Amino acid sequence: MTAPGTIPNGRAHVPRTGRRESADERADRRWTDLLQEVRVAQTGSQVLFGFLLSVAFMPRFVSLGGFDRGLYVTTVVLGALATGALTAPVAFHRIFAGRRLKPQLVDAVARLVAAGLVLLALTIGSALLLLLRVATGSAVSAWIAGAVMSWFAFCWFLLPVQQLRRHDGRSPPPSAGSPDQDGPPQAPP
Repeated sequence: MTAPGTIPNGRAHVPRTGRRESADERADRRWTDLLQEVRVAQTGSQVLFGFLLSVAFMPRFVSLGGFDRGLYVTTVVLGALATGALTAPVAFHRIFAGRRLKPQLVDAVARLVAAGLVLLALTIGSALLLLLRVATGSAVSAWIAGAVMSWFAFCWFLLPVQQLRRHDGRSPPPSAGSPDQDGPPQAPP
């Protein structure tokens, strides 16, 4: 008979994550995944932010009305905030390095990256609104920017949540030879 919370070989029961990995291995994998995600978003936010900084030096900028100037300032601030959140993993890693706090590092950085993605979407939306207002002078520009922001919400939030709910928060059963699994699923003890 085994003690509660142990499996037949005497080891403590570890909640299944769909893989046979220790907490440290899981944190390392999650960190690597997070860095790959950040590389994409970080590059986009930095390029957009650099472009936004140059707009104030364009000849046409002086002819912008008060609303458009305010929209520009809002867009630049959103871009700066997005860039700060999406480059924060570097600072976190430097501060946490060598302290054996990788799971806490991954959790904190994941929250910052999520905030950075929201800020990046808002930056893109407000930049699009500014661009369309200046290019067309039409009130339709707000509707177009709103439609684009709805598309972002659908692609970046609603669709992933729908897929997660479809699988009830669990990963799908592994297919034969799936590189994402270490072996067949094991029954709980």
